[in-house]
Amino acid sequence: MAPQKGLFTYETLVHAIAGATGSVVGMTVFYPLDTVRSRLQLEEDRKAKNTFAVIKELVEEEGFETLYRGAVPVLQSICASNFVYFYSFHGLKSLSSSSVGQSAARDLFLASVAGVINVLTTTPLWVVNTRLKMAGVGQEKQEKPAYRGLIDGLIKIVKTEGAARLWSGTGPSLVLVSNPAIHFMVYETLKRYILDGRKASEISPLTFFAVGATAKAIATLITYPLQLVQTRMRHGHKYPDLKADASSLELTSYILRKYGIKGLYKGMEAKVLQTIFTAALMFMTYEQIVAFVFKLLLRNQQLAAQRK
Repeated sequence: MAPQKGLFTYETLVHAIAGATGSVVGMTVFYPLDTVRSRLQLEEDRKAKNTFAVIKELVEEEGFETLYRGAVPVLQSICASNFVYFYSFHGLKSLSSSSVGQSAARDLFLASVAGVINVLTTTPLWVVNTRLKMAGVGQEKQEKPAYRGLIDGLIKIVKTEGAARLWSGTGPSLVLVSNPAIHFMVYETLKRYILDGRKASEISPLTFFAVGATAKAIATLITYPLQLVQTRMRHGHKYPDLKADASSLELTSYILRKYGIKGLYKGMEAKVLQTIFTAALMFMTYEQIVAFVFKLLLRNQQLAAQRK
């Protein structure tokens, strides 16, 4: 099947749907690790134990269901976010001139542009689901959850805090475009090396799992401190001696002064485990869906040609 060019193509849509589906599968399986990451990042009094010790602690304190607190809005957000990201990346990739050729630098540039588009369009979803995820935690345990769901949260924040609040943490998010950009650059580079003239359907799913894990590990280790600051800006920090609307630089400086460099890496173990396994499963699922759909489409085209 000859590749199509343009933003609005069947191929681009397939990549977007496959990416969104893969992300939902990955996040559903490894969601408890994301819960641990959020709790360690946002609860100052929770000790930074190893991931599985924190999971055991949370289950003993609050029950198993707490590991999946706020899962529905997170899955909705990650589905929308990855649909936008994959659509933008592959749409831009199909638009770029074939004469430029494939390279790590090109992948980094296209992934960065796709990341900016994604941040500007989906940040409000992440602001709401960060709050939903922490509803009923700590001092808020006796309070009724502020939002009934994603849409209700969007509406209430606009009414009570103003629309601008929906883009809290956009600064760190734009800088964090480097995370998926590095991820995609490494992934696409390793993928080209592994394929080397072969079709994606000829590569085992476990190979794509390993490639996705490696690429995400590199990206997460580089950008983790920014992710921590971003999460605290979205949720709203609880530092009494720091203004509520502190900038990302002010918040970073405060954490460094009060907790040192370790404060910027609190919860990193859980985040690394969660992102590595989630991304690995996501890309494995994504590649299998894309390969299946394109194989099915090619077969239909061949059958149609035989009938003529």
